Amino acid sequence: MGTYKRKPQRIAKYIKKSKKEIGLPPDAIFFRGEQKIDHVLLRLIDFDASNLQESTIEKVEEAIHYNDKNSVTWLNIDGLHNEAIIEKIAANFNLDTLLLANVMDTASRPKFQDFDGSIFISLKMMRLEHPNNQVVVENLSLILTNSMLITFQESKGDVFEPVRERIRTQKPRIRNSGTDYLAFALLDIVVDNYIYIISEFAEKIESIEDKLISNPDQSIVEEINTFKKELNFLRKNINPAKEMIFSLTKTETNLIKKKTEVHYKELIDNINHAVESTDNLREILSDQLNIYHTTISSKLNDIMKFLTVFSVIFIPLTFIAGIYGTNFDVVPELHYKYSYFIMWGVFVIIVIVMLFYFKKKKWL
Repeated sequence: MGTYKRKPQRIAKYIKKSKKEIGLPPDAIFFRGEQKIDHVLLRLIDFDASNLQESTIEKVEEAIHYNDKNSVTWLNIDGLHNEAIIEKIAANFNLDTLLLANVMDTASRPKFQDFDGSIFISLKMMRLEHPNNQVVVENLSLILTNSMLITFQESKGDVFEPVRERIRTQKPRIRNSGTDYLAFALLDIVVDNYIYIISEFAEKIESIEDKLISNPDQSIVEEINTFKKELNFLRKNINPAKEMIFSLTKTETNLIKKKTEVHYKELIDNINHAVESTDNLREILSDQLNIYHTTISSKLNDIMKFLTVFSVIFIPLTFIAGIYGTNFDVVPELHYKYSYFIMWGVFVIIVIVMLFYFKKKKWL
């Protein structure tokens, strides 16, 4: 498993505002983001318990008549840069322009707003792309009405295919429920992907412990710091989503039925699990960094201990050698034929005695 990466320049590290936005009214339909696809794609799924219609439409007007049907209609828009299409959606589905203005601000924090006859939800959608282990993040917006769910994505490709398959295979719960349950199913997939990505990070982070024990080096510090940055990025997007989901579950709107409220409350448990997991992983990384510094300090202490003992042993030997190296003509043992061997014997005895003493004191 390789190192996890984020696609660069997806979401600004700091708040950015273009000069064109200054002075615009809050309900101005103006694209605030980065264009990620060339053409806007409109995908529509209409279903009830027994019927299913799935198609790609060319114009917004083709979806208008679905607004009056008793079935559930899911209109998904990939690409937000075409302001004319967004204006048509506002006009044809009688939606507040402030709501659509929020849709086009891709750098906004996750939020929940209750409008007259509709609900607006936005949060960050993440997916892990293999084999290069890239975490792709984009802004997801949902507009919920009685008969229609409109979702807005920045580019084609999402994590919602399991939901589409459940609709296609006539799973009774989703086919017999309304737009409120469909919205829950999409939000549940988004949160599940948070947890999946975090679990993939956790597996890689836990493997660092083996390296810390077997071969701690500077590359481990770089790896730990990289994961800390990635986790901070995840927390930056997941924590506000928790606030949004909490607000959503507290709403008293009629658009979310009583029987569906219990499912929305499940989202709180899941998002809490995601937030707690990121916090736990940050603590693990901090502990690993402490273990690394402790291990390096311990090794350095062992080296310093050896060098100190080595130096202390040679102090008396250097002293004796210094005496015999002086330039005096009369040295008592100088002309004794065994003096050299006696000197070496003294050297060896001193070393043995000092090592024995250090061992007894448990300095070695």
